[in-house]
Amino acid sequence: MFEKFAKAARSAVVDAQEEARELRSPSIDVEHLLLGLATCADAQLRKVLEDNGITAEAIRSSLPGRPRAEEPLGEEDAAALRSIGIDLDAVRDSVQASFGEGAFDEAVPVPDKGRGRFRFGGGMTFGHIPFTREAKKTLELSLREAISRGDDRIEAGHVLLGILRAPNPATRELLGGNDGMERVRGAVQEMLDRAA
Repeated sequence: MFEKFAKAARSAVVDAQEEARELRSPSIDVEHLLLGLATCADAQLRKVLEDNGITAEAIRSSLPGRPRAEEPLGEEDAAALRSIGIDLDAVRDSVQASFGEGAFDEAVPVPDKGRGRFRFGGGMTFGHIPFTREAKKTLELSLREAISRGDDRIEAGHVLLGILRAPNPATRELLGGNDGMERVRGAVQEMLDRAA
């Protein structure tokens, strides 16, 4: 089936896998497919999503995943540490006194530990990430959408139509509920009609 995917649709599926990997997800979910579409090479589709308030940042923030290393400890973290007797400001001052100004400005490379596909404590680092049953169903539905429209290739828009055809609760919310989904569906259909 993947051979029927147009370049932008393939790119979106590959991006979904990369996003799932970056978020250390054990599988590729429908939300990752939506995220792949929000970052895909099809500028018209990205515009349809953005015009409906669906951005890569909003999708990413809704997905569970590992905390980003670049996010500094905030006031809540400092308060939690204070409650167990650790003064975060004192720790920062001590680190800068020992290692110099800007010690927190650049990351220290972490040596690669372990062998094989999985690393202890780090989650999946490379290799194949499986699609969930829902994500596979979405890709099958994208093929059905292309066939029902009489299109000979699966475009990125067809993948979005597949998501819209059988949304899970998370994607339904990200897409703005039933009303938002109908608006997006109409815009995607119109976009595909113009391209035909």
